[in-house]
Amino acid sequence: MSNQQRCDYLIIGAGIIGLALARELKNRFPAADILVIDKEADVAFHGSGRNSGVLHAGFYYSADSLKARFTREGNRMMTDYVTGRGLAINRCHKVVVASDLNEIEGVQELQRRGERNGVDVRIIDEQELAEIDPNAKTTGIALYSPTTATVDPGQVCHALKDDLEAAGVRFLFGQGYLKRQGDAAILTTGGLVLEAGLTINAAGLYADTVARDYGFSQHYTIIPFKGIYLKYTGTDKPIRTNIYPVPNLKNPFLGVHYTVTVDGTIKIGPTAIPAFWRQNYAGLEHFRLGELLEILGWESRLFLGDNFGFRSLALSELKKYDRSYFTGLATKMVKQINTAGFNQWSKPGIRAQLLNTATKELVQDFVVEGDRHSIHVLNAVSPAFTCSFPFAAWVVDHFVLKQ
Repeated sequence: MSNQQRCDYLIIGAGIIGLALARELKNRFPAADILVIDKEADVAFHGSGRNSGVLHAGFYYSADSLKARFTREGNRMMTDYVTGRGLAINRCHKVVVASDLNEIEGVQELQRRGERNGVDVRIIDEQELAEIDPNAKTTGIALYSPTTATVDPGQVCHALKDDLEAAGVRFLFGQGYLKRQGDAAILTTGGLVLEAGLTINAAGLYADTVARDYGFSQHYTIIPFKGIYLKYTGTDKPIRTNIYPVPNLKNPFLGVHYTVTVDGTIKIGPTAIPAFWRQNYAGLEHFRLGELLEILGWESRLFLGDNFGFRSLALSELKKYDRSYFTGLATKMVKQINTAGFNQWSKPGIRAQLLNTATKELVQDFVVEGDRHSIHVLNAVSPAFTCSFPFAAWVVDHFVLKQ
């Protein structure tokens, strides 16, 4: 293999966003030479292969947000892709329950958002909730989402890879981004020089650092949050549907909830524990001193200033390492549960959450920056998996075609 290659479109990152972008570009420009690179050995090694696989409906987000539009459309498009491709899907639906009278207004606000976003949601009473899931518990009312489902995110990503390779898209694994070389080329960690008509950065946890090489992400940095679930290992099935609490809409985390996975496994979570380096999965794995110092510096500032309630968020999340505390949060949403059955930690994932360094606020919507040489997907957090297909179409419309 020559150490110098050229392509029309170079995509950095083989997660769901990179794959969706390659798919959209190939659909629009069938003759284009598209190359996808990744530092790992295959697709979906990080967030895209470690998320819950929930296809969200789109009722959490304000109507003027990109997330609202892309989640509604993405739910339909991903469901169509999965069913058309013969992949696994669990149409387990979802309910949002109120733990007390103070949360009823929150349920009603989610309904209003869902209706404004054109999402199929409705308020149900306790009797109808019992018909959907006899074990779910609420105060007065709950919100029902019939279009929420779960899929296997790794299976979806590998199916997309197979489709793309069949269409002529090229993949290079074990080739991460190392540095920029002029306007049109990059040097990879494997020593390759790759020249492209347009470079698209979908590097997830490292998207901001790649973008800064091109003069972008000047007011943003990634703050990583570790997400872990607890799996239920009992032989019974005490939960039928996804059960969520009323979230704090001021931050992007949805709180501890029950997820029924594509194979029927029940789990609670996730955590949103501030991580200390970008791939801080377990122990000192992937430890980088520079990342530790930079991220700890930002987290210390946010903690001391209590920006967006970071101090209480961090302290409450750290307590979730205590399994009894973690499971206790989930008991409020059900009538009965054997908490001892939740005894197996899932593979951790890291959420690449963008921080606006000027305002010291977590960015809740998609952020993309770019010019005629490069495009940078800086914030593609949850529910990016659900949103990936329409989001990719939007990037092509608003950035690729306007070059």
